[in-house]
Amino acid sequence: MAKNKISPDARVLDRLYATIVQRRRADARVSYTAKLLAGGVGKIGGKVIEEAAETVAAALNEGPRRVAAESADVLYHLLVLWASAGIRPGRVWAELARREGVSGIAEKAARGKAKKKGRKK
Repeated sequence: MAKNKISPDARVLDRLYATIVQRRRADARVSYTAKLLAGGVGKIGGKVIEEAAETVAAALNEGPRRVAAESADVLYHLLVLWASAGIRPGRVWAELARREGVSGIAEKAARGKAKKKGRKK
């Protein structure tokens, strides 16, 4: 396997997303990404679930190298899901930034209140 010359940092996710969007137009017979996108959210979601389960299994039974590899699979499939749903990574980064520094318990409680408020008509 060839070593990637691109520096390993969080921007790799933005670059991967751009590649995924480009592959949408590829032939699904030769591009795994195009095939996933053609399968729709249900197919992609199934892969996200599968890869997440494999990541947990690796964390329980295997070492850090395997957990990192499985985590990369989860992130790839999650980015494909975002592309299918029309969500750009920047939207997720903004949501993470909004939550940064807020207690997880307080943030979750605020989300619950907002959901209940939105349901009342």
